[in-house]
Amino acid sequence: MRKAAQELLANAKLAKDQKYNMIVDPLVDGNSGVQTEATAAMEQSVVQLVKESYQQVDVKPFTSETVSTLPLLMVGTFTPINLQGKADGERDAYRICFALADLKTGKIISKGLARSLPDGFDPTPLALFREMPVWSKDAATEGYVKTCQGTKAGDPINPAYIDTVLAASTINEAMKAYHGKRYKDSLALFQSVLKNPAGNQARVYAGIYLNQVKLGNKKGAMQAFGQLVDMGLATDRLAVQFNFKPGATAFSQDQQPQYSQWLSEIARQSLRQTSCIEVAGHTRRGMSEQMDERLSLQRAEFVRQKIAAANPAFAKRSQAKGYGSQRAIVGTGKGNDSDALDQRIEFKKVSC
Repeated sequence: MRKAAQELLANAKLAKDQKYNMIVDPLVDGNSGVQTEATAAMEQSVVQLVKESYQQVDVKPFTSETVSTLPLLMVGTFTPINLQGKADGERDAYRICFALADLKTGKIISKGLARSLPDGFDPTPLALFREMPVWSKDAATEGYVKTCQGTKAGDPINPAYIDTVLAASTINEAMKAYHGKRYKDSLALFQSVLKNPAGNQARVYAGIYLNQVKLGNKKGAMQAFGQLVDMGLATDRLAVQFNFKPGATAFSQDQQPQYSQWLSEIARQSLRQTSCIEVAGHTRRGMSEQMDERLSLQRAEFVRQKIAAANPAFAKRSQAKGYGSQRAIVGTGKGNDSDALDQRIEFKKVSC
């Protein structure tokens, strides 16, 4: 990590007799766009390195006020990879990517790259990402990742990202409030960012949903969940994070009431589509690819039958399919909160 950070800062060629302000848009997992304990710790280490070795750089909080001054902006990804080059194999290392951009010019001024073994890193998602009901790698998140991974020094910042930086700063403040259990403040910030067209993001509606749940507002929570379903179906990537019993088909008992509400909303919106729906099951990497595929199919069919029981029309307009661990997003096979996203059900429009 320090190698990538030192390379980033050295290549920036920052004049020692000039003062610079710098902000950091929180680092993310490069596959999922999720902030984790590892990315948060890495960000802290980079900031500490800047403070120790680059006195001409003043690291400012990532807020709308600092964004408006057009400072230097750092982004970064921490991506699980397979050193053997297998697309569906165990992720046994990490690729670290840092990019430093100048908001005044709108261009990348420096990059830093490195690889690392997984020892010592905690890939567990931060609370908001761990608890969100629906995962979506929307245009803003993809733009962030591409700004880091798909550029070189001198390139413009990815357009899908640069247009959302101001919204991202408010989202960052809202997430900090959520993690600090200041749910009313967090809700107000998430709702305020919707006034900005760039704030129309899945993580914003997920934040509104979670805060409404914490505040006991079921109606407001389900309205936000409905927005997540609508966005997911529109982009053909509605990935719902259900908590299944380990190695089993059924849901965990304590999740039943909210899951019933989720499934009803998914059915309601699915039946408004002219196409049919594939209910696709995905699992963590287990002991056997064949077992993973069978378990994922059983879970997909279980979810399909739960929806059809309440909405019989869904049965004729849907089909279940199991992909096992072939399309893992995290792929580390840890079997805990860090790779819970691999254990998901996706709803996708298909031809009837």
